[in-house]
This record gives sequence, structure tokens and C-alpha cells, in this order.
Amino acid sequence: METEKLRVVIIGGVATGPKAAARARRMAPEAEIVLVDSGSILSYGACGMPFYLEGHVKDLKQLLRTAYGVTRDEQFFLREKGINVLTRTKATNIDRERKTVSLSNLDTGQDSVISYDKLVLATGARPTTPPVEGIDLMGVYRLHHPDDACKIMDNMEHFKEMVVIGGGFIGLEVASAFSNRRLFVSLIELHNQILPGVLDPDLEAILRKHLENRGMEFYLGRKVLRFEGDAEGNLARIITDRDSIDANAVIMAVGVRPNVDLARKAGLEIGSTGAIAVNEYLQTSDPDVYAAGDCAETTHVLTGRRVYLPLASTANRQGRVAGDNVTGRRTRFKGVMGTAVLQIMDWNVGRTGIGDSEARALGYDVLTTVTPAHDRSHFHPDHSLVILKIIMDNKSRKVLGVQAIGPGNVDKRIDVAASALHFGAGIDDLSELDLGYAPPYNTVIDPLQHTANAMRNKADGLSHAITAQHLKERLERGEELIILDVRTEREFKFKKFVGGSMTIPLTLSDLRGKLQELPRDKPVIVLCESGVRSYEAMRTLKGAGFENVEYLEGGLQAWPYGPSGLMS
Repeated sequence: METEKLRVVIIGGVATGPKAAARARRMAPEAEIVLVDSGSILSYGACGMPFYLEGHVKDLKQLLRTAYGVTRDEQFFLREKGINVLTRTKATNIDRERKTVSLSNLDTGQDSVISYDKLVLATGARPTTPPVEGIDLMGVYRLHHPDDACKIMDNMEHFKEMVVIGGGFIGLEVASAFSNRRLFVSLIELHNQILPGVLDPDLEAILRKHLENRGMEFYLGRKVLRFEGDAEGNLARIITDRDSIDANAVIMAVGVRPNVDLARKAGLEIGSTGAIAVNEYLQTSDPDVYAAGDCAETTHVLTGRRVYLPLASTANRQGRVAGDNVTGRRTRFKGVMGTAVLQIMDWNVGRTGIGDSEARALGYDVLTTVTPAHDRSHFHPDHSLVILKIIMDNKSRKVLGVQAIGPGNVDKRIDVAASALHFGAGIDDLSELDLGYAPPYNTVIDPLQHTANAMRNKADGLSHAITAQHLKERLERGEELIILDVRTEREFKFKKFVGGSMTIPLTLSDLRGKLQELPRDKPVIVLCESGVRSYEAMRTLKGAGFENVEYLEGGLQAWPYGPSGLMS
């Protein structure tokens, strides 16, 4: 007697669904696998759309192809994977008792029912659309689907005053794409910083200053009230709660929300984040129904809290786990660390773990440090700057998070940090990692470990640092400070720091011979370009009996305030 085949139905055909289907096929070669999607384009690289708008991806069809050039369409999945795909087909209802899914063909209107043994919900997320008057004006665009990218590209020649609404990942990538096309771009963000929840304010301020110097304009802490158009129905301006901004093109990039309509209708549990609740095996409240990707919540490995972090990397990892488990394996998805990287114009951004404010809210005794460094040996022609920040619990010395910005190679450092955090590393563990070195790839001490050593010095009481924000506040209060600038004479002439009651240029090499000439009756702030020489000078001054002395953490490379402290 022939054994009945396992029947797996997967709803959603963009990222998680195809990954789950492909993995299920490899684990169960004889299973019957059906993939259902309401669209007509399958398994596309949505993260590549900003690069298409920038011109790096010449043909949008590249985002639909495999690495070996075959388009991922219905025939691809049928012939290469043995997976039956139903496009332009909407799943309208799940009958969990009968284990069936009701379907409706969007082209013919024909209804049908399909049965399953195991069901995977990979319904993804929908773009958040705020209820703003005038959102249907010509010139207002979204970027969630390849069709959106085509529409934007078709009209790009008419863009004169471009505005992006939303300062998250997609918003910054889109703003970067248009800026690199030599278009003037303004960005509106509801929060008082760009990349909220990604970067702490100190690194964000440095990044934003760089982007402003490159010509990008920011309107932060603003709520969009309405769009206004001209007599022909074209966008003319954006009205916020604080000002009016002229624009003839705007791209909405204000985030996404999980698509849980089908799950809620089926009576499945929705989690506290608003996404579908799942266990470590990605099972919903019905053990035969799984949910993964942008429609499902997950657990933060570090905090143990339920979170919603819709990232392509997470979606694909979860797709593999779901494909395992619907075919009888017991593979766990332990959670996420919130690791993310992105490129904005000529700078890179990365983060993992939790940030400063979140760590404090969770009750940690937070200690942080910021350190600029070269990503390769300084004599190598390709070396560049990275600025790293480590967030640590001072009591346990456990590393809680790492953030990085700069034109240099940040992703390597973030990935190392994510691996270390995953296994619960402390700051001393981070310093002791045996990482590779050669001038084209690294410095003799990796920038991440250099930052970890700076943190160890601070935690051990060897380092007395002042942040850029704190120094700015003291200068604005008019405190009488001695600014001791230990850079070379050439550096000082090129970029002077003006502040305090006295600025003394004194190179590090001359410091020991002139200690007696320095005033001791006022607080001394030592600075240099990156913080390395000023830390050494601070230790020298401490050894010579100076009591009230600090160095500027991160040096002038971490000073984002421009004319308020610097004169070029």
C-alpha cells in the first residue's frame, strides 16, 4: 500500500516562502509542496531596489534571477525544485479544523480549496501608510514592490525637488541613491534623529554631519500634516507641523507593519509586537501552522524579549528553519541580535545588540566608549576610517552592543561583534579574540579590539574621558577650561579647535618637556584627531600630578558640531 505523501502549503512567495519551500523539498524529496502568492513576481531581491534607482543595477530583472542567471518564476520552481507555484492567487481563509486553505484567483475570480498537512505563513509586511491628506497626488511614491521602483524610475527625469519621508533603513538608502545621482534630497523624519533605534545619538550626529556636508538636508522632529498640489494635481509642497517644504516628488519610506490579516482571521495568536506569535520552532498557536519572516515576531537573544525586526537576513534564516520543521525535523530558531548593516552615500553603518538608552532602560549599569581607527594598516593605500562604539554593562563587563560608522570596512567588525555577543562575550573576551592581520585587511590590533581595549581602560579607571556632547555643553555654559591640543603643528593649523578660556597647542612629543609651563588651576581637556595621543597625554598629566584632566573621547573625528568648536 502506497504511503500518503506529506502535503506542505506555503503562503507568500517573496523571501521566506521560497526559502522554506526549497528547504522542505531538499528534506522531503517526495513531498507535495505548493507555494501560493497574490502577486505575479516571485522571490525578488527587494533590498536591491535602491541600487536599481541609483543605477548600479541596470535591469530590474536582475533582482528576479538566480546567481547563475535563471529567472525565479513558476517554471523555475516547478522544473528545478519540483514546487507547484500559484501566482495571482490570494489565500482568503484557513480552516484549521479541516486543514484547508481557501483560494481565489485574482485574474479569473475562480475560487478553490487546497488541503495541507503543514502550513507556513510567509505573508510578509505591508508598507505603513499614514493618513495624510493629498497622498494620492501625482509625485507621491512608495517603494515596497518592484512595480514601485519602475514607476519611480520612469518619472525620475521630472524630479527637481526630491523629499524622502522616513529616516530608517529604506529612507536613507533611497536618499543616498538620489543624492548619488546628483539630485538635491531632503529627508523628513518624525524622530529627532535619523536611524532611530539603529544608532545612538552620538554616532548619529557624526553620520548626519557628514551627510549634510555631502549636500543632504534633514528636517527632524517633524510630523507631515498634508501634501499640497498645483492646479493639475501634481505635488507642489509638503506641510509639516513646523514648516512648508517645496517638492515635486516624495517617496514614502516610513516603515512596515506585519501582514497578519489571514492569521488573525484564522484565530491564531498575535503577539505583543503586533506580529504572529511563534515558538522557537516557528510554530504558531496551532502546531501544524508555522509563521516566519516579516509577518512573525521573534526573540532578542540578548534581552530575551519579544521583538519585531523585519530584515531580509532574518526572513531567509527563518525560512530554512520552517522548511526543516514542516518536514519533521526539530530545528530551533534561537532569535536575533538586531544585527544590521547598510551603506549611505560613501559611508557604511552597522550595529548589533542593544543601544545605550535601551540598555539603561533595562537596568544595566551602562558604560560606553567611542573610538575612531583605520580599517587597514595606515600605510596601505586602501585604508579608511571606522568609528566604533561599544556599550557594556559595567558590573558584569558583558558587552551589550556595538555600533559602527565610517567609509571603512564596518561590516567585518559588526559580524565579529554579533558572533561574540551571541555567545555572551565580555569585554575581555572581545579583546582576546585571535583575529587575522595583514596590511590589506586589518591593522595589527583590529579596530573592534582597539575599542574594546579603550573600554577596558575606562572600566579599570585608567581612562578619564569626556564625550563630545558633554564638552559642548560645558563650553556653552562658559566654563573656564584649558584645551590642550596635542596634535602636530600642521594638524593644528589645518583645523583649529577654539573653546574654553585658553587653547594651548602642544604636540605630544613636546609635552613632557613643558609640563611645568601648563596651568594647574583650571580643568584640562586634552584632544587630538582620534583620541589615541590625547589618552596618552592624559596619562602623562595624571602621572605628573594633574588632577582635573580628561581627554576628548574619539577626538575631533567624533566631534560633529562644526563651527561651534572648530575653525578650519
